[in-house]
Amino acid sequence: MNSTLIESLKQRRTQYALGKNVSLDKDALTQRIKEAIRHTPSSFNSQSSRAVILFGEQSEKFWALTKAELSRIVPADAFAPTAAKLDSFAAGVGTVLFYEDQSVVKGLQEQFALYADNFPVWSEQAGGMAQFAVWLALTEAGVGASLQHYNPVADDATRQEWDVPATWKLRAQMPFGSHEGGFGEKAFMDDSQRFIVKG
Repeated sequence: MNSTLIESLKQRRTQYALGKNVSLDKDALTQRIKEAIRHTPSSFNSQSSRAVILFGEQSEKFWALTKAELSRIVPADAFAPTAAKLDSFAAGVGTVLFYEDQSVVKGLQEQFALYADNFPVWSEQAGGMAQFAVWLALTEAGVGASLQHYNPVADDATRQEWDVPATWKLRAQMPFGSHEGGFGEKAFMDDSQRFIVKG
């Protein structure tokens, strides 16, 4: 199969060893991230996904805030590995904070009461697709990334620091930067356990 999309899917890997040696500048990276989210599908064309894009010191500040919050929860004698992981995220060029706007979800629930229970689920699906679209867009540009979930630990501090609207719900964080490490072999489960094909 000859497909640039499939090749990008294969190249997308979780990169924890991030650096600042990225060829694209802030504007080009921002545009790439925005376009990926803008063209991600959503139910009822709700466009509920939101993003805060942090670069440089602002990205480092997010991980410092997260570290401070976690230090209150994680026992001191077990905190070193957590701190090291957070430092690896801060070592990158930037971080995308992915949100879902709950005012959009609530509005759709009120407008289409028959589907009210489904809109939160569909919002999560749209958010997941937006995250994956951004990851692929960064992969195509040769930029490393990983997807993290330090919510709700960092929610309040982040909202206050960057004046994030109260209706935006933090769902994931994506630190990104240059590839400063390799990857191990990726294992796949047997197709017979994963797929049913008929006809």
